[in-house]
Amino acid sequence: MEPRKKKRRPKSKNYFTSDTEDAIIRYNNEPDPEVRSKIYREELDYPFFKLTQNLIHTFKFYYTEESNLEDLQHEVVTFLLSKLHLFDPSKGAKAYSYFGTVAKRYLIASNEKNYKKRMQMLSLDSISREEEGEWTHGELPDMSQEDQGAVASHHVDELSDFLDVYVEFCTKNIFNIFPKEEDAQIADAILELFRKRESISIFNKKALYIYIREMVDVKTPKITKVANELGDIYKKHYLHYLDHGYVEFRI
Repeated sequence: MEPRKKKRRPKSKNYFTSDTEDAIIRYNNEPDPEVRSKIYREELDYPFFKLTQNLIHTFKFYYTEESNLEDLQHEVVTFLLSKLHLFDPSKGAKAYSYFGTVAKRYLIASNEKNYKKRMQMLSLDSISREEEGEWTHGELPDMSQEDQGAVASHHVDELSDFLDVYVEFCTKNIFNIFPKEEDAQIADAILELFRKRESISIFNKKALYIYIREMVDVKTPKITKVANELGDIYKKHYLHYLDHGYVEFRI
């Protein structure tokens, strides 16, 4: 059974309610396939559509083999449909939590798999360029642990080089990116963490926010807003770097 492409919007903004859970239970208990199909179309299609959409954008599961995010969403909805029969309300779980967890795990696995593929492609491409054509993509020689360590170190250096160019670009264009002075100050504080990244051993997100607030006296939502904008610039250009092997920064 394929989910419909067009989604009916319910009147309520709460797209996944207790009525949705009741519909799932009725779907699982219904022996007639035509009635089950009707329940899915009218009561479950849209909630699953919104659930997967929100998860993809909230947690930024953007590494995908699909041609666009709607195709990824369709893939996850289809997967959820295949797991409908496993929901058992007697175990105490709510349907929203249960299917949200199922979808999130699927997206995490898919995201990690495709991210690794991108990194492997970058590694092969870098090795091939480094050796000036001596090795081909399909004919890499066996490498010792020492050589593998050297290649890994090489890619760490590449990432470090990208970060240096990224920080320099954002610093030079900081008032074009953030016309408001306060936002520019926050951005500069965040960029300072990148400049000093080798000497800073802070990995806890909360600690980083505190560290930034010590440099710029602002509330957390303002830091988050600016950090997200810087993050969008980073992701956009780093994906271009992964795909093409060079940086082409633009605002």
